[in-house]
Amino acid sequence: MLLLLLLFNFHLMAQNEYKNLVYAVTEDRELLLDLYLPADTEHPPLIIWVHGGAWHSGAKEDPPKGMLNKGYALASVDYRLSVEAPFPAQAHDIKAAIRFLRANAGRYAYRPDQFIIWGSSAGGHLAALIGVTNGHAALEGQLGDHLSESSSVQAVIDFYGPTNLTSILSQSTPHGISVRAPAMALLLGRPVEQVPELAKLASPVYQVDTDDPPLFLAHGDQDNQVPVNQSLELYGEYKKRGLSVELEFVHGAGHGSPDYYQPEFMVKLDQFLKKHLD
Repeated sequence: MLLLLLLFNFHLMAQNEYKNLVYAVTEDRELLLDLYLPADTEHPPLIIWVHGGAWHSGAKEDPPKGMLNKGYALASVDYRLSVEAPFPAQAHDIKAAIRFLRANAGRYAYRPDQFIIWGSSAGGHLAALIGVTNGHAALEGQLGDHLSESSSVQAVIDFYGPTNLTSILSQSTPHGISVRAPAMALLLGRPVEQVPELAKLASPVYQVDTDDPPLFLAHGDQDNQVPVNQSLELYGEYKKRGLSVELEFVHGAGHGSPDYYQPEFMVKLDQFLKKHLD
């Protein structure tokens, strides 16, 4: 009986999880993603998770899985960190992952027309940037085998991510500056004040246009690493253009608080996505 149970559980895992899928290859290494499919849901929407880590650390393992039981598929993507390659390599990688996922939608039976990108902290920044730059030539890149596929997404979720690299330091606490200034210099290849145009290219607030997808922002009012003004700036750019946007303040929450990943918060994300996805 135990052997049968183990075999059954292995079969479920084999059917619902696909680890280390190669989505593109750079000169230095393979780029990988992990794919998780929800049980008992046919053709689910797909969430693409982008991990945080100040752009220089972090990994695709152990993404938040709270949306799986609400009927969403989840792809957690690897991308080149800033210690490996400067911006815009990270955007090129994530867009290549989206193209790979769209090209393989039939194989894994999720919907190619309902892609949601979600990230936290530096991953929230990259998720927002990818979301507001559908078809942006400078950020699209030429990685992977599916260049004819679209890298567009249909919704964006940004948890406490930087949105304006030209203003974040002036808004920050001393602790925030000590964390973000060196991280941004590593990301951009030079201190932010020395590369203002590149900093603008990397800032979602400068890339918003009237065709951008619905956006859900969440930010703690006690965040001492990424100022809450960063989410307010992106929220304001969306509101100026009459775009669909929601901003959820998490009272008492700091940077990376577990409050963001509680079941009741997953309900809010689910409601937002159901409201905006066809």
